[in-house]
Amino acid sequence: MALSKKIKRALRAVVSDVGFVEGPASLRVYECDGYTLEKAQPELVVLPKTTEEMSKVVGLLHSEAIPYVPRGAGTGVSGGCLPLDIPVMVGTSRMREIRNIDIANRRATVEAGVVNLEVSRAVAAHGFYYAPDPSSQSACTIGGNVAENSGGPHTLKYGVTVNHLLGLELVLPDGAVVYIDRSAEAPGYDLVGAFTGSEGTLGIVTAADVRLERTPEAVATQLGVFPGVLEASRAVSAIIAAGIIPAALEMMDALVISAVEAAYHFGFPADAGAVLIIELDGLAAGLDDLCVRVEDACREAGASEVRRAADETERALLWKSRKRAFGAMGRLTPSYCTQDGVVPRSRLPEIVEIVAEISERHGLRIANLMHAGDGNIHPLVLYDDKDEREVERVIMAGHEILEACLAMGGSVTGEHGIGVEKLDLMGSAFSAATLDAMADLRAAFNPENLCNPHKVIPTDRSCVEVVRPRPRGGG
Repeated sequence: MALSKKIKRALRAVVSDVGFVEGPASLRVYECDGYTLEKAQPELVVLPKTTEEMSKVVGLLHSEAIPYVPRGAGTGVSGGCLPLDIPVMVGTSRMREIRNIDIANRRATVEAGVVNLEVSRAVAAHGFYYAPDPSSQSACTIGGNVAENSGGPHTLKYGVTVNHLLGLELVLPDGAVVYIDRSAEAPGYDLVGAFTGSEGTLGIVTAADVRLERTPEAVATQLGVFPGVLEASRAVSAIIAAGIIPAALEMMDALVISAVEAAYHFGFPADAGAVLIIELDGLAAGLDDLCVRVEDACREAGASEVRRAADETERALLWKSRKRAFGAMGRLTPSYCTQDGVVPRSRLPEIVEIVAEISERHGLRIANLMHAGDGNIHPLVLYDDKDEREVERVIMAGHEILEACLAMGGSVTGEHGIGVEKLDLMGSAFSAATLDAMADLRAAFNPENLCNPHKVIPTDRSCVEVVRPRPRGGG
């Protein structure tokens, strides 16, 4: 739908010129998130700076029955902010204020556009930090983290975003501003839980009260080197079975190792088939004993080497190698698609074998990066975006991987959301009655379906045309 000059003038008056974006060249920045296989441009982007501005913008759109899509930093990887047949994108990137830090009660109030890592930096001097740590934590924002219920390496022990929320300030689809409390004494339904992971389909988060964790007294980070993923997977099961819950338990296979070693020069063995990064934290007393038990479990599973980071510099480089692994893949391929599925921990070896079979059948290289302690896999499907047929095979391969996860009793997403990428898998993941219940919940908050339509729950309107990448230099 084409927007009238009247509504454009009204929106510009609310956000001023600096918060108003239009024109094909400027809008290309907003045509996709990290899921680049599908693209679509809105007619314009508005970027409110305050909750009051957000309320006015959404109220104007509601009054004119204009659909819109919320967007945070654009670091999502499932197309959750793709503007499918939607004229307006409403961004939160200018809402960057940390409103309050309450160390006595271990909480902070931060606006939706605050970068995840900035929360920890703001409270570090007090001996606290914010636990959820997506790999994109130096760029992703709190509003997007809430929308996707983001995780990260350290959520094995500490939980995902929803486990660290005490309340949310929201702008509902009619423009109303509400606060929903989730503190221990708050009665009634857990509406914060319902909004977290709803991918902007129930409203737009403008601020969050987040729980702060005390910085651990001691941390030990170990690297286990294995001949292959099978042996590393056995070590994961053995560590958990021993009653040890690491803060993080991450796996990278040989293809990922080759990329991160070329990029960051940590010193990963060239012949490693897989590595585990195991981080333990807590009281200093007893931590060395836990490290010995972890090393024993790794060696019994077939590790050729287990070593502990000697100091904070080495530990930081190890984590840099892991958290920037996605960027390092550019050394191997022009493009890649990050998948996100979950299987029971004990079935990691099976899913890796299936991924290898899918890789061979489709003629695609697939690297494996995992939050192994959670059974959360991130196969990285490498491809050349100049080859349209290869792009088609990438999409097929990704769906086959996720279907295999479902067949094992897992999930089609652990932390990246449904967006548009996985919409057609929801019917396999949930019964019709469950999807109807989800639709009823959405209708209670978003009855006109103006806020991020065509997302999460399949509908007849979900099948709209999107723009796939064209070959470079193609006609």
